[in-house]
Amino acid sequence: MAETKKADAAEVAEMASHRPYRKVRRGYVVSDKMDKTIVVEVEDRVKHPLYGKVLRRSSKVKAHDEQNTAGIGDLVVISETRPLSATKHWRLVEIVEKAK
Repeated sequence: MAETKKADAAEVAEMASHRPYRKVRRGYVVSDKMDKTIVVEVEDRVKHPLYGKVLRRSSKVKAHDEQNTAGIGDLVVISETRPLSATKHWRLVEIVEKAK
């Protein structure tokens, strides 16, 4: 009985230590003028509910780039994170492809 309680407590602690699901997006850097911040244009493809046509919807988000490595035109992967400023809620995960 005591062993079962210890096992359950360990499972709960392990589950609590994992981060909840965070969104991951790919997009192109459209601005790198700010210090440690990039602006990424993320494209979302949505099917029209009535007509079925696939629409391209894009939005610009600010992402944290600690080493200022990303440049304009780079294809990057960004991940959702805690709010880093009033408008910055994403961070740079990796640069998939550098601009030519």
